[in-house]
Amino acid sequence: MNATQTGLLAGLILGIAGAVGGFTGFLIALVVGAIGLVIGRVLDGELEIGDLLGRGRGRDR
Repeated sequence: MNATQTGLLAGLILGIAGAVGGFTGFLIALVVGAIGLVIGRVLDGELEIGDLLGRGRGRDR
């Protein structure tokens, strides 16, 4: 299991544990799972933080 999968799984588990049922709980689990997925992708090197913030490699600051 790589960091992306681990991050997604951890985010989903924490989201479910933090919200007990209902549509609001589903949305919280979805958001926390997406955050875990992004963190896992960054740790795997498949996604760069500059890409998320709108700063590409070729741009000047």
